Amino acid sequence: MEVGIDSFAMAYTEASQAVSPAERLGELIEEIERADKVGLDVFGIGEHHKREFLDSAPSVILAAAAARTSRIRLTSAVSVLSAVDPVRLFQQFATVDLISKGRAEMVVGRGSFIEAFPLFGYNLEDYDALFEEKLDLLLKLRDDEHVHWSGRFRPALNGEGVYPRPVQVPLPIWLGVGGTPSSFVRAGLLGLPLMVAIIGGQTERFRPLVDLYRKAWTQAGHPPEKMRVGLHSLGYVAETDEQAADDYFPGYARSMTEVGKERGWSEVTREHFDSQLGPRGALLIGDPEEVVEKIERHSRALGGISRVTFQMSVASLPHDKLMRAIDLIGTRVKPALREIEV
Repeated sequence: MEVGIDSFAMAYTEASQAVSPAERLGELIEEIERADKVGLDVFGIGEHHKREFLDSAPSVILAAAAARTSRIRLTSAVSVLSAVDPVRLFQQFATVDLISKGRAEMVVGRGSFIEAFPLFGYNLEDYDALFEEKLDLLLKLRDDEHVHWSGRFRPALNGEGVYPRPVQVPLPIWLGVGGTPSSFVRAGLLGLPLMVAIIGGQTERFRPLVDLYRKAWTQAGHPPEKMRVGLHSLGYVAETDEQAADDYFPGYARSMTEVGKERGWSEVTREHFDSQLGPRGALLIGDPEEVVEKIERHSRALGGISRVTFQMSVASLPHDKLMRAIDLIGTRVKPALREIEV
């Protein structure tokens, strides 16, 4: 199983907002370097266009990290495909692939925030149609240097060359999904690896959706050995369960409560948070041994997973705690998972 980190470069607490944006991005590059050093498999950067985030240009961050790492894979998490030009997105990640000598990936999705749509001049009513059309174009760009294509939302391509071409053929593209059944089916039919974002609730509730993906994959005739299911989960590792929970909760409560104001969620309480730390809860928070057990349970609940990534930045944790968590994930969580068949 591959193990990695995803970051949104978030700052929701007073302490995190007191750190300058330049310093926070410098710390993020150091965190990616540390993840590479301790043997983690992948580091992902999200995409948001809000004041509390510094990840509006993930390919730029990943390119900077590519020049300072040697082994770790570098991916978006996710690229909001509905609101970008697929040609530019492909060019950006092909460039990251060249700089990293073949370590770039994309996770593409529709995103969980909507601010990118008015920012880039798109109509939210076209939410689904935009994604479907742009994914079709992105996959064609990946497969062919010269593409003949036409659609509703961008000018046609009439065989123009799209450059540069990446080292990897094909450039890995995952489909990032939440809880929409049609998204799971789409990934299976297209033969794309699946990244499932589970940020709360009970993991086993997603099993029927993952089964839809596997069924669609099989019906489409894709090779069974290439099927991959990844899990993106809120998580954090410290020396003890108590320390991990106490470190993570304040920033988690602040950010999730703020997001909840836009979506009609109730304020996050410690009781609700603690309920998500239990055997059936989605949060991968605890000491290394507890987190390994939780990943095993999640994997069994979903019928097996190929990759798990920890989303720690939602808690706006300080740099030193993130660095220590990365050390623990690389030196104690990942080696333990290697010894276990999940």
